[in-house]
Amino acid sequence: MQSINIFVLAVCAFVLVSSISAAPLDDSKQATILRYDNENIGTDGYNFGYETSDGVTRQEQAELKNAGTDHEALSVRGSVSWVAPDGQTYTLHYIADENGFQPQGDHLPHN
Repeated sequence: MQSINIFVLAVCAFVLVSSISAAPLDDSKQATILRYDNENIGTDGYNFGYETSDGVTRQEQAELKNAGTDHEALSVRGSVSWVAPDGQTYTLHYIADENGFQPQGDHLPHN
């Protein structure tokens, strides 16, 4: 009988340790900001980034191109990463400029 109790205790301990190690990083409703950087350089562009406790990171920078001309445009480059409910980390890189929004990521369809 004592060996059965030890076996049940060992199985319970294994299940507990397994569930803790497989748990998501943090519930997004309870996420906290771990890092925030913001550099606003006026009308010529900006640069910002942040990281949260639920695994989200984002970095973005913008630059004004062809200032004062008919072809003036803001060129934005950035990336965002997040952890999906299945534990997989996804990363999206993007450019947004006079040519439109151009996303790239391994999880997106490719032509």
